[in-house]
Amino acid sequence: MTDPVLLVEDDNSIAIVISAALEAEGLRVVRCETIAARDEALRDGRFAILLTDVILKDGDGIATLGEVRACHPDMPVIILSAQNTLDTAVRATDTGAFEYFPKPFDLDDLVRAALQAISERAGAQAQAAHDAGTDGETTQLPLIGRSPPMQAVFRMITRVLRNDLTVLILGESGTGKEVVAETIHQLGSRRGNPFVAVNTAAIPAELIESELFGHEKGAFTGAVARHAGKFEQARGGTLFLDEIGDMPMQAQTRLLRALQSGTILRVGGREEVAIDARIIAATNRDLGPLIQAGKFREDLFYRLNVVPMKLPPLRERGADVAALATHFLNGAAQDGLPRHRLSDAAATLLSQQYWRGNVRELKNFIYRLVLFSREETIDVGAVRALLDETGGPAPVPPPQGAIDAGEHGDHGFEAALGRWMAAHEPANGDIYASALAAFEKPLFEHALRTTGGNQLRAAEMLGINRNTLRKRVNELGIDVDGLSGRGAPGTSSRQILQP
Repeated sequence: MTDPVLLVEDDNSIAIVISAALEAEGLRVVRCETIAARDEALRDGRFAILLTDVILKDGDGIATLGEVRACHPDMPVIILSAQNTLDTAVRATDTGAFEYFPKPFDLDDLVRAALQAISERAGAQAQAAHDAGTDGETTQLPLIGRSPPMQAVFRMITRVLRNDLTVLILGESGTGKEVVAETIHQLGSRRGNPFVAVNTAAIPAELIESELFGHEKGAFTGAVARHAGKFEQARGGTLFLDEIGDMPMQAQTRLLRALQSGTILRVGGREEVAIDARIIAATNRDLGPLIQAGKFREDLFYRLNVVPMKLPPLRERGADVAALATHFLNGAAQDGLPRHRLSDAAATLLSQQYWRGNVRELKNFIYRLVLFSREETIDVGAVRALLDETGGPAPVPPPQGAIDAGEHGDHGFEAALGRWMAAHEPANGDIYASALAAFEKPLFEHALRTTGGNQLRAAEMLGINRNTLRKRVNELGIDVDGLSGRGAPGTSSRQILQP
């Protein structure tokens, strides 16, 4: 390949690592830091592929891709972004980008994607850039979260927006399956038509066929007129079949036939009616055991499981709790309740709880907080009082053995925790600040020891920026060489962390 790669990245450390990895594959890399420099480079030469960050010194790397597409419609684009929101993922998809990588990302994955994009250059289709009003819609998008599990969900959503493939959403109750289904509908090509949701577990078995497929007048006692079922009501739009794992077997058979034939037959009717609705199904049950027990049709499962999408429970996305809580506080204000904000310590306490009811339980808890709080700022004391009053949720249980001294004896984080808890009894509202000050150094030492002195992995483990870790390591006088066990800090990694 004679044409080089154009890399638009204003973070020097990230650009160096990406360039080295691509050059190791025999690619030439031209790097620039601004949109203006990018455009100048594109005017002066040809490039095999464009890799671009979103937030650049002189503008938005996505918003300005329209002109690039117009002049270079066959050049694949890979978008890198630390702005890890659903809006960014959707905007990246709207540009026709070959791939979107939220930071942090795996460097090997990026290199593979770049090589694939170059080899499939003709397959990258030009699409219109997102209109100028996209930024203003960010807060209107219903899905909240920047944690890695939610990034995987966002990326999967963007892959199904431009097609009508059947989607099966899996996840515990309260994780937001219907919200995801409606998001796919609202962002897809069918958004101008109905979104019809039906809880298949809530409809009596004797009525579910009539509800889904409709009935003719006189089909059964009480059928005084023709009734259009959910399939017909969703014509041109999306039909969301919730709790599909609880659908009666007879209705499963009828549903399978409808999906196979593309038509439905009203109860008591003889005329086939063509289906024109995207199907999205969801369940909080494991369908594998149901299939083995003969309670769910295996052939129906394969009809529905074209694009499986697993939603993470809230306990696996603790980093999103604060953002979700703020979102619900704003929603409560829009519903006529007083406007409040969370203190940082209160948000931290919320993120440490085990939300068995997932996002739904968190939302209800926030609304109760708003109802009972008198102060504009909801502090940790108010959160703890409501937790005690309601009896839950319980704190996330620590890893096995986290309170024991462990193999590191008197020098590990666990030992420091035990000594500090024995010596201090911090008052409610002061535990977080006191513990942070006492445990920061042993906590960092624990993370570095666990990762063999690899600061990139330690920063990821702690959920902090690598530069922040390095700064605090120097300030606290931590001997990384000694903790690595190899005499040198392990700073090599194939993962790029956001700056």
